[in-house]
Parts: sequence; structure tokens; C-alpha cells
Amino acid sequence: MAASLEKSSEHPIAAGIVHSAKERGIEQISVQGFRAIPGKGVEGLVSERLVRVISPGYLREKGIDLKDERIDRLAQQGKTVVYLLEEEKPLGAIALADVIRAESGEAIKKLKAMNIKCMMLTGDNKFVARWVAEELGLDDFFAEVLPHEKADAIKKVQKDYIVAMVGDGVNDAPALVQADVGIAIGSGTDVAVESADIVLVRNDPRDVAQIVGLSRKTYSKMYQNLLWATGYNAFAIPLAAGILYGYGVLPSPAFGAILMSASTVIVAVNAKLLKM
Repeated sequence: MAASLEKSSEHPIAAGIVHSAKERGIEQISVQGFRAIPGKGVEGLVSERLVRVISPGYLREKGIDLKDERIDRLAQQGKTVVYLLEEEKPLGAIALADVIRAESGEAIKKLKAMNIKCMMLTGDNKFVARWVAEELGLDDFFAEVLPHEKADAIKKVQKDYIVAMVGDGVNDAPALVQADVGIAIGSGTDVAVESADIVLVRNDPRDVAQIVGLSRKTYSKMYQNLLWATGYNAFAIPLAAGILYGYGVLPSPAFGAILMSASTVIVAVNAKLLKM
């Protein structure tokens, strides 16, 4: 039932459940009235029964007390646990282990080498968040954060830093808008892409470090060209105005045109030398 529901969802957890069901040869059932519950899970009618796959936050919100040592043990192992409900009655729990991509570690190392603090916002439980943060060497993390709370977390960090937010889901849209710079993964949802300032074409976190590096080099080139143009014109304009006329120096219009063109060419060539 869980896989049947999750096949209509775009969330990574849903993809994991569906993939696991296929590996086990579990046949999926048609679902009617599928609906995503932002930040909490999904629901729909399976064989005319209202079924939900939801997060621990949904249980807390509805006051559903589900105490089980096996579930607590799974959570403490750093696994994400979601629950299968019929109406509001728990039927079971599914544990998923996060697999950290090697590219993520490389991206974090590159960003930290640029003196950028790296933090994580996640709806997962604190045990999972702490494990991922320690594996990646993150400076801080915010766990069990609901979609509407992500923007508040960004505001909190903005009190001390200029913030760039990277996200790919519907739940990340408010935080992408709130951040000073919103960066969306190209393979993410349309809402996230529309909310972001920058869209990564590839699903590769290392591109974030490349964007930061490119922006810094671009700013450096802008500064160089501005400095050159200011200094050049500070010398050339008085010269063209005849400041040295008393010494017998008066550039011809043709010579002035050559100087002006030379300035433009030098700025263009300098900009062309920009490399990743």
C-alpha cells in the first residue's frame, strides 16, 4: 500500500520506498484521490481505504502516541522512519537509510575551503540529521523542520550571515525565496525552480561550489575593469581636453578615437580571460 501511494510522489523518500517494493516484487495497487500533505506525507484511497504515509511530525500534530522500542532503535541508528496509517490507525512503519553521495562530500569540502559555512535544513529526525552532519562535516543542522518553518530558520541564520539556500522540493520553495540567493536543482520540482534565483542544470551539488567560484572571479574581473577604466579615463579625458596644450601637446581627434577604442578592447580582452 505504501509503495502504491508513493509512486505518485516526487519526494526522495517516496522514490526509495517504490524502488524497494520493485526489488521485492511487490505488486502495486491503483490509487484514487492522491494528495500530498506538505511537509508531512501523502494520502489516497487504496482499495477504497483512506491510507496515509506520513512523517513523525504528523503523528505529533494529531496526538497519535506510537511507542515501540523497535522504531526508537531504528531512529537512533540514523534511519528515517515513516508510518503507514489507515485513517488515523497505525498499520506499520518503514525505515530508510540515507545514502550520502560522494559528490556531496566533495561539494562541502570545496565550499569550506572558500570559508563558507555549510548548514543543513531537513525534515528528518535529529538522529539522521546529526549522522549526516557529522559524515559531511557540516557546521550546523536544523532537524525536524516543517516547510513553513524552513523560511524562519533561514531568517535566523540571516541575522549573522548572507545566506544561499540549495533545494529541490516543494517544501524548499519558501526558504529559497527567503534566502539572499536561492539555488534550485534542475531536476527538482517546478515550484522550487520558479522560486530560485539560480537553477543548476545537473543534479550535482559540486556545481554549487563552481557557481560560488565563478561569481567571485566575475566580481574580481568587474573590479579590475572598473579600476582600469577609471584610471584610464582619469588620464585620457584631461589629455583630450587639452590640459597639456600649454606644453605643445594636443592630441588629434583620430588619436583620441584610437585611445578610446584601445580602452574598450583592453576591457573586453580582460573579461574574455575569465575562466572557471
